Amino acid sequence: MKPKVYLETTIPSLLTAWPSRDLIIAADQQVTRDWWRTRRRDFELFVSQVVLDEAEEGDKTAAAARLAEIRGLPILEVNDDVEKVARAVLDSGMIPPKASNDALHLAVAAVHRMHFLLTWNCRHLANAAISGQLAAACRQAGFEMPVICTPKELMLKSVL
Repeated sequence: MKPKVYLETTIPSLLTAWPSRDLIIAADQQVTRDWWRTRRRDFELFVSQVVLDEAEEGDKTAAAARLAEIRGLPILEVNDDVEKVARAVLDSGMIPPKASNDALHLAVAAVHRMHFLLTWNCRHLANAAISGQLAAACRQAGFEMPVICTPKELMLKSVL
């Protein structure tokens, strides 16, 4: 069985964006494209309605490109358990209310027992300084937090 990966919106965003002039962002875009081309088939990929809603925002041409890349992926339900976990995450104070969708992404991945939450959001999600508190909030709500990581961290195959 392949590991299950929840794709947060930054993945299709960096995958389809015009090349950035910022060297760090350009490198992240390239890593995302390389991961998509070489590694995505090693995983079961999932999104949620939250991802679809965020991906369709902004420029219509860019939105169409983002949505085209994730079209056909299974859509995980935002249900009462997801709302409960998201509330626990927000109540922890580790994700501010203005970033409530980030709490929803984490909650969807936890409730649906994803192995990984793949993201470039290093402020509120892939952030080692807050991961312990995020995991505690998930556990408090009755669920285990998935591994939150960037495509760079999932690029190499396991040596085990």
